Amino acid sequence: MFRSTAAGRGSTAAGRRTAAVPATAVTAAGAVAAALLLSGCGSGDSSASGSDGSFKAADCPKQPTTTWATPVTGGGRHTVKTAMGEVTVPNAPKRVVVLDTAELDSAITLGVKPVGATRSDVASGFLDYLPKDKVTGIKDVGKIGAPNLEAVAALHPDLILTSKVRDGQRYAQLTKIAPTVMTETTGYPWKQNFATHADALGKIPEAKRAVAAYEAHAKRVTTALGGPAKAGALRTNIVRFVEGADTRIYGCQSYIGTVLADIGTGPTDVVTGAKDGLMTEVSPEQINKADADAVFYASYGSPEKSKEAQVTGGGLWKNMRAVTGGRSFRVDDQLWIQGIGYTAADKILAEVQQRLVKK
Repeated sequence: MFRSTAAGRGSTAAGRRTAAVPATAVTAAGAVAAALLLSGCGSGDSSASGSDGSFKAADCPKQPTTTWATPVTGGGRHTVKTAMGEVTVPNAPKRVVVLDTAELDSAITLGVKPVGATRSDVASGFLDYLPKDKVTGIKDVGKIGAPNLEAVAALHPDLILTSKVRDGQRYAQLTKIAPTVMTETTGYPWKQNFATHADALGKIPEAKRAVAAYEAHAKRVTTALGGPAKAGALRTNIVRFVEGADTRIYGCQSYIGTVLADIGTGPTDVVTGAKDGLMTEVSPEQINKADADAVFYASYGSPEKSKEAQVTGGGLWKNMRAVTGGRSFRVDDQLWIQGIGYTAADKILAEVQQRLVKK
């Protein structure tokens, strides 16, 4: 590693005898240092493993218990508790507009085809993991976080589903169009959000059946991994390369973190102390901190622009135990990170089993 010029400040005479270093040389030195790190040489950061060679587990909190409203039947209207207070909605809404991926997943899971939905920043518009026949015919009403309110109003919805974090500033405008049910945020509280969506849609019995089926699926995956003890000893990190940002390692209180927790596994302690339990960010020179028994990775943006190609082609990545052991798996960002719901989670469970269970 290159030493800082500050190391020589204790010797004034020595400083006078040394010529100034050109800026181009400093830049070149930095580039060489980065190249050494990515090649696997000179890194001061070791993998997150204990003295016995096993990976240390993050201290993950227990997931909160989902609470359910009383189911409604027949026509009429009922009240839903939301992030914006109580909202009165139809018992059986017919024209639903959803303004985020979690709300779209919830509707599809519950057998409801929205009349309109915002799109993700993907070429296909709606996330590719959703069944084509379930999204065909849904009107595109703009991008997530910037819906076209005229397009929403033109659909004459009787219910709008979204979150405060996405559309809180538009709440007054949305409520003039239709009753608007907002959860506080998205991501970690996705199970409780699903219960709120089900209440708004008048689909609580269907929702409880979907949850029970998912939980049974998770138990089957745990069994396939060798049972609770073996699954609990398995450390699995989720890495996301993001264009224009540092690489993310997802924590206990992320959507994908909860899905993996449902089968008994979890991340290494590299995510301990992550803000809101969501994620730890690392530079390309620190990527070996992501090492685990198994590593799943995805890119938001092209592999080149997100630095996935650069990092996974370098020595630090190639020398990680997950990689040398054949347990690093590229996965679909839309499914694993963006989906946020039971339809996505069920597909993720199937993929985890397919990837990790030896035939």
